[in-house]
Amino acid sequence: MLRAEALATLSLAGPLIVHNLALVGMALTDTIMSGLLGAPTLAAVAVGANVWAPVFLFALGVLMAQSPTTAHLYGAGKSRDIGHYARQMLWLSQVLGWGGFFLLRNLAPFMRAIHIEPAIIPNATAYLDALAWGLPGLCLYQTLRFTSEGIGHTRPMLAIALGALAVNAVLDYVLMYGKLELPALGAAGCGYATAITQWLMFFALLIYVRRRALYRPLEIFARFEWPQWAAQRELLWLGVPIAIGIFMESSLFAGVGLMMGTLGTDIVAAHQIALNYASFVFMVPMSIALAISVRVGQALGRGDTHGARLAGFAGIGLCLCFEVLSALSMLLLPHYIVEIYTHDANVARIAVSLLYIGAIFQLSDGLQTSAAGALRGYKDTRVPMLITIVAYWLVGFPLAWAFGIPLHLGPQMIWAGFIAGLSVAAMLLLARYLRLSRAPLRAPASG
Repeated sequence: MLRAEALATLSLAGPLIVHNLALVGMALTDTIMSGLLGAPTLAAVAVGANVWAPVFLFALGVLMAQSPTTAHLYGAGKSRDIGHYARQMLWLSQVLGWGGFFLLRNLAPFMRAIHIEPAIIPNATAYLDALAWGLPGLCLYQTLRFTSEGIGHTRPMLAIALGALAVNAVLDYVLMYGKLELPALGAAGCGYATAITQWLMFFALLIYVRRRALYRPLEIFARFEWPQWAAQRELLWLGVPIAIGIFMESSLFAGVGLMMGTLGTDIVAAHQIALNYASFVFMVPMSIALAISVRVGQALGRGDTHGARLAGFAGIGLCLCFEVLSALSMLLLPHYIVEIYTHDANVARIAVSLLYIGAIFQLSDGLQTSAAGALRGYKDTRVPMLITIVAYWLVGFPLAWAFGIPLHLGPQMIWAGFIAGLSVAAMLLLARYLRLSRAPLRAPASG
């Protein structure tokens, strides 16, 4: 029975893994194309992407509430209610999208305040001004995506993401380098290419959803609805804690990156290499966690408490199995991994040592990610939010700072500090899941 549930979760997660890796591939394409135009363009895109990330991740966290909401309703056989919540989330997506649009287009003072090199700011601003146009479309796409995921249909996102990867590469080439008799826009061209691709992703999924009979019982587009506060409050109550939790985790990694910046260029480069590889392989457990939310939510919607608990355990087990393989790659093949990124001997030596330490946190990272996914399936997000705040900012960051700055113990111990934070989060989130899964039907009220 556990094996059957694991296979069902993996079937759901498989397209999401490809989808998320394709999105990472888009960012990689942007980096490569920018690098070919020279260091100033690359620096502008890198700074702009780092500023864009927290804005997008916060919006994404709120929109993720659509997945467990849909899963519960689908499991309960309330298909028409799914359409109602989807329409309300579409309204919220535009509040988030256009709010983020205006924020992203007015961040030059912020970049000056944090002492970004003045020569970088004009190109970074041009990149963000262009990229901001895509955020409303991307939020619409994510709403339809999480609705589709909630009913257990993830394959269209796989095809759309692979198509987007190809389209983004072509648009990067045309707009950044000035092909087809268009002006060469450089960093701004990269932003416009991504923004256009994001809107195309939405339109592709919109056409698919409107045409496929699978979605007709949901009646997403059967009628027009004005915003309704009762449904939106429910979605925000569930989604805002997810957004805050994601922000807490991403800001921990950003804070560690800033600490590395005080230790020298080679250490920064080595940290970036090790973190980039860890982030790449993290796409797999993250995708599995999304599938866990759906499987748990659908089971709870059916009133199947045993099935929900089984789905959580199966998904957590899958994540841990993958993380064992990920850790082994870091322990056994670190030199081969680092050679992909650099041939600088000193940078490579530091990066290898960080990968060894990174192998330790693979299990903690997989456990906290999968447990959080299971808890989202229970619509339990407020306590997990508090757990992440405590683990990352009262344990992980202070330890990383103490090891790295006052004690001068080196980059390896900075990593040890945030590994401690991840480990605390993993243990507390797992304990929370074990407690709630014993009485899952009461879980949403207890969060």
